[in-house]
Amino acid sequence: MRDSAINLRARPEQRDLIDQAARLLGKNRSDFMLEAACDKAQAVLLDQVFFNLDAVKFRQFIKLLDAPPGPNPGLERLMAVKAPWGRKSAKA
Repeated sequence: MRDSAINLRARPEQRDLIDQAARLLGKNRSDFMLEAACDKAQAVLLDQVFFNLDAVKFRQFIKLLDAPPGPNPGLERLMAVKAPWGRKSAKA
């Protein structure tokens, strides 16, 4: 259930454009706008590839990247499982 309101103002032509697109997708204006805004927000967040580090933090970051990975029992179990296409068929 939605319990937070997001209010914004738009020009009539913007509202009409949004309404037309929403109708084409069988959605109401609110659902269309919320989905579009969330899609854009997620894209913006996922595109964040630049971050600023001072010299000390940068060295720590590089050290972590260069370090060998630690033990990962879950990955080891996964890699030990034979792929279904690599198994001999009982019918063969």
